[in-house]
Amino acid sequence: MEDSFKRKSPEEMLHLISKLQEGTLKIYIGPVSGSGKTYHMLREGNHLREQGVDVVICAVSTMRRPETVEQLGELERVPSIHWTRSSDGTEMKDLNLDALLVRNPEVVLVDGLAHRNRKGAVHATRLEDIRFLLRHNISVMTTVNVYELEGYTELARRLTGIKAAYTVPADTLELADEVKLIDVTPETILTRFAEGHLESHGSTAVFQEGNLGILRELALRLVAEGVNESLREHREEMGLPPTTGIMERILVSAQYHWNGSIYIQRGQQIARRLNGSLHVVVFRQMKQPLTREAAVFRRSMMKLVEKIGGHMEELPVLHRRNIPAALAQCAVKQQITRIVMGHSRRTRWQELWQGSIINALLRKLQGVDLLLVADRSAREGEWVVPAKVNDMQPKTYRRLSEQEMNEQIELIRRGTFKIYIGAAPGVGKTYMMLREGNDLLQKGIDIRIGLLETHGRADTEKQIGQLPVIPREQRLYQGTQLEEMDTEAILQLHPEVVLVDELAHTNVPGSKRKKRYEDVLRLLDAGISVITTVNVQHLESLNDAVEQITGVRVRETVPDRIIQSADEVQLIDVAPGALRQRMREGKIYAAAKIEQALVNFFKMGNLIALRELALRELADDVDERLESQASARTLRGPWRREESVFVCVSSDRHAERLIRRGFRMAYRLKAAWHVHHVHIGPAMSSEMKLHLAGLEQLTVRLGGHFHVHYSSKLGEVPGILTAKAAEAKATQLVVGQAKRVWWLNGHRGSGSVVNKLVRLSRHIDVLIVADDDYR
Repeated sequence: MEDSFKRKSPEEMLHLISKLQEGTLKIYIGPVSGSGKTYHMLREGNHLREQGVDVVICAVSTMRRPETVEQLGELERVPSIHWTRSSDGTEMKDLNLDALLVRNPEVVLVDGLAHRNRKGAVHATRLEDIRFLLRHNISVMTTVNVYELEGYTELARRLTGIKAAYTVPADTLELADEVKLIDVTPETILTRFAEGHLESHGSTAVFQEGNLGILRELALRLVAEGVNESLREHREEMGLPPTTGIMERILVSAQYHWNGSIYIQRGQQIARRLNGSLHVVVFRQMKQPLTREAAVFRRSMMKLVEKIGGHMEELPVLHRRNIPAALAQCAVKQQITRIVMGHSRRTRWQELWQGSIINALLRKLQGVDLLLVADRSAREGEWVVPAKVNDMQPKTYRRLSEQEMNEQIELIRRGTFKIYIGAAPGVGKTYMMLREGNDLLQKGIDIRIGLLETHGRADTEKQIGQLPVIPREQRLYQGTQLEEMDTEAILQLHPEVVLVDELAHTNVPGSKRKKRYEDVLRLLDAGISVITTVNVQHLESLNDAVEQITGVRVRETVPDRIIQSADEVQLIDVAPGALRQRMREGKIYAAAKIEQALVNFFKMGNLIALRELALRELADDVDERLESQASARTLRGPWRREESVFVCVSSDRHAERLIRRGFRMAYRLKAAWHVHHVHIGPAMSSEMKLHLAGLEQLTVRLGGHFHVHYSSKLGEVPGILTAKAAEAKATQLVVGQAKRVWWLNGHRGSGSVVNKLVRLSRHIDVLIVADDDYR
């Protein structure tokens, strides 16, 4: 059950009763004008009207965009108050509050949340008008652009040069009962602009591709922050332990020393790269005054933390042996996901005699990664992200070889690839794919449905319209007649564009290709453009995160490189409450499956966390694309010039998780990455060979390289891995926690493998990944 059995206090009861007497507020937010906010608001208004809800519109601007005008349908319009802005002569529309109160509808649709009213109006802003209507128990749906929110206005201006004419307070979204992001790719906006549908927009600077990407990423991250907060509140209401959701929380442990600022800067880069918050802690003996040198370092470190927007605190400690326990306790209190600190400078004998802070900390940490930072700044200089270095090399006057010429021609011939992605089934990915397909059909493009799964959803089936459907291929498997996409028929018909649902689907055994995404790649290589759908839980590298969130191990996955190779990736965002309501209404699954889904995968906490995961994943994808364009205006900041990630895996069940972590790290660092395993003892059993073959397959599928080495003794493993890391010029080492039997089940002293490996790798960064048992 989702409901809490805790009795509510009188104050809580009064608050709930007052909320019942107010209207609800829904805000559609997008990166720019023309992203489709008004279209979706009107579309929902029509759905509500069809369900018998009394809906009107007032001060809605269609900008004469054909698809938006079409969505007006039979919605009743309450006339707005027109006036002319004296500064530039623009005609403006204010809400007619008197007429709306007399009409007293259940819901009002209104554009432009940041609008400023005429002089002499009852309220100065549209936001105040809306709050007035809410107090009179009239619900409101409205729209806003991300750069119109204070707190994001200045950031948007600095990154894009775009200045908002008017703004709303930064906490405005907190007033809303629901916030829905309308995501749109720069390519779609630019197409609409080229077709003349956005001519009424004042500034063309907004429609520059780089600016569109930055504003889109801002919108994704803004909504993700709100979702993270709603997840925290939900778990609190349910009496569940606090969680950080998908957001990383970085804790830097530093001392008032010359390298303190280095660790803080490193922590800040990781926090920005992983969309996380930054906390800095310094342990000191409070009774002892600081030396003059330490006092100088203290001032500089405090200024640095303040400048980068982190939080810093000093914690008292009597002796260094108390630091691990205090640090672990601080990590629990702050809900930390990763601790950043320097490598130990002690010898093995000093650690044996006096103890090791790192080893003691690892014994106490639960569910927290530990990053040990090597100080390489003197040798390597500043950290700068490479962003597809090969693509940035200057062109030469050399003639292309025949092979190079053919490769370039193949790239030109390849079809374009667009993916609609969502947080869960039922968000509307297929609906939007079909809607776009009909738009392309009306433009005279040869487009067909290659594979469609409507799951009996009436709204989705209605969107098929006039789209021609290519019949499926019939296949007999174990006495049962099954259907698959007829890839060969599509290749023979060779349409310009084909729509393919459920990218992660596994084909019937015996098919020419094992996975549907392999069929899609074949179509793209043949010059056929593809529009497809997928859910975020099907991304291979997120498999562990999804299992942690939902308790379900997703078996059908898509390699991340497939998503990364897409020309466009667009998120379809739906609030968890709305998605659960769709489920109850039978719009997602058949009636027999509804209750089971609501108490399992579709639990509110699951949906909130998956939504945050989808928002942050797509925000990262947008940032990666900005970097690939050699843009200096990305939100996540710089990184080192060249990186090489070296992942060490054993034969236990944690190996796959380490491989996925290694991939995600390498992808964000634009790094080559390798996975290494050392087999100890006699010849491998057939079971071990099969297991390692599975690990190699996963590594290769994610774009890495898998290596197996052999040794007769466990004690030789650290030396072998250190030598191989040196050969690979590794800058990042990824290992599992040492407190469990890490290297090979049944071997004593396995934990010491990691300890020795860390000691031998002090010249590079080492990430010790937490056991998933605690996450």
